[in-house]
Amino acid sequence: MSIAAIETEARNPDLFPDCDVCGTQAWIPVYQGPVRDGAYGNSRDGAVVAECVGCGVQRLDEVSCHDEDIYADESYRELLGESVDSEGFHAAHDPLQLERLNVVDPMTLRGRVIADVGCGGGSFLDFVSGLARYVVAIEPGRPYHDSLRSRGFHVYDYARNALDDCAGSVEHAFSFQVIEHVEAPGPFLSEIADLLAPGGRVTVSTPNRGDLLMNLLPDDYPPFFYRTVHRWYFSADSLARCGRAAGLDPVETRYVHRFGIANTLRWLRDKVPGGRDSLPGLDDQALDSIWRDSLAREGTADTIYMTFEKPVS
Repeated sequence: MSIAAIETEARNPDLFPDCDVCGTQAWIPVYQGPVRDGAYGNSRDGAVVAECVGCGVQRLDEVSCHDEDIYADESYRELLGESVDSEGFHAAHDPLQLERLNVVDPMTLRGRVIADVGCGGGSFLDFVSGLARYVVAIEPGRPYHDSLRSRGFHVYDYARNALDDCAGSVEHAFSFQVIEHVEAPGPFLSEIADLLAPGGRVTVSTPNRGDLLMNLLPDDYPPFFYRTVHRWYFSADSLARCGRAAGLDPVETRYVHRFGIANTLRWLRDKVPGGRDSLPGLDDQALDSIWRDSLAREGTADTIYMTFEKPVS
């Protein structure tokens, strides 16, 4: 596809509607090509990613996106090649919660009303629910609902469905790796804001589009980073602007890198993901810790965590 054709697509309101964060209808294409479609190895060709002129958020063209209905049943997990039952979810996700608990520290959840928006099978809530006074589990995936209820959580499909019972009462909400999936991140954060008590907080995480590998491998990494289930791609600045538009004040930003140095070196050598697998001579936790801390300081880690606060008045 020619540059002129890509720019024409970026002006097509069916492919790139008004920006949900700032309302601007002006997009500049930043990538055209294949994007990941579910599990690694599956891709969709001809996708376009464009950046909003008004606020800097990036989004995938609408035709290349999956509808939100995919999250209501087994379809999303099947697309990723993951288990669709709660036991399988816990087996895969329980080991990942230390990263999130480290971000929560030193905030206390003891005696608080908390919510996890997009909680999946509830791994994070299992780790923190013993401290909380009341736990709200918001998850569109209905296969998880019975299990979540059986563990004493108050379950809703979406934040808007919880408003009658919980509006203005949640003291700390969490939403991990969800905002990039939704059709409209502005209303998504606004509905969470409506759940929050005055002075309440929400901590949001999302992939960092300033990930170091996006700069080191500008040809090889974007087809892996961009994906059909992620409409939105945030920098810290565009995520903060999204929160402010929803009436929330950004109060803390942290960058977290989830992988050791071997992952980056394998990408550089083989141009393929290596996950958490090590390389000979590099199985060193101290080295990995220094590597992760360095990327976090530079803002080039793979994940952004941002905490917002609802104004008291």
